[in-house]
Amino acid sequence: MSANVPDEDAALAEKLRGFDTSVPSPARMWNYWVGGKDHFAADREAADEIMAAMPALPAIARSVRYFLIDIVHSLTIDYGIRQFLDIGTGLPTADNTHDVAQRAAPESRIVYADYDPVVLAHARALLTSSPEGKTDYIEADLRETDTILSAADRTLDFSKPVAILLLAVLHFIPDEDDPYTIVRKLMDEVPSGSFLVIVHAPSDRSPEVMAEQTRRYNESGAELMSPRSQEEILRFFTGLELIGPGVAPLSEWLPEGQAGPASGEAVAGVGRKP
Repeated sequence: MSANVPDEDAALAEKLRGFDTSVPSPARMWNYWVGGKDHFAADREAADEIMAAMPALPAIARSVRYFLIDIVHSLTIDYGIRQFLDIGTGLPTADNTHDVAQRAAPESRIVYADYDPVVLAHARALLTSSPEGKTDYIEADLRETDTILSAADRTLDFSKPVAILLLAVLHFIPDEDDPYTIVRKLMDEVPSGSFLVIVHAPSDRSPEVMAEQTRRYNESGAELMSPRSQEEILRFFTGLELIGPGVAPLSEWLPEGQAGPASGEAVAGVGRKP
């Protein structure tokens, strides 16, 4: 943490005049865990409280970033994907989806969606693009599926394969909001050869630790968190062809040197639409 965090807080707060900086945000807490600087005191306090129950959270957050880089590169190089819809993208860091995809294939097109106004304030970093490709940003919640799909149609060609990325976002959609229907609706809009990529908090790995982390998260005032069992996570891929290790601990997806004990505390899955 840099010594001038209060000054950085003030500068960002001025940029977001009228925004309530006392309410923690999942995107900004995540940014804190990965070592970023785009967070307020309320985010840091909530993140530290949750991290007391699961000290591995910063390592898990870094593992998710490694996975994003690896899977976007693989989908681009190995499967010829040139379009990505990244929902719940979070705050920009190094090697965002468009950075990785356009480095491998400059013509790639990427659409980001998030609802956090701080992400919107930094969207310029997400809107850089190679001359051959294109990027766009949509301010919307995953539950606003129609809004996302309609706006993404400006940039993406839904007659060609699209990789839909839902990394560490679905566990913020409670069962009463029917996350399975949300995912099915997204996948119904993309053609054969498209991919679904999910990272999800599991309820059945270190269940006591996860239960305490969830309790603290749900008391933080940020979002309500709903971890799911591996079987419940697998349901998101109904009708899709799983690739790689399937729906498995994140550690099984990461290359040697990136997978540590903490990366086993999240579950990832990748499926292809037949």
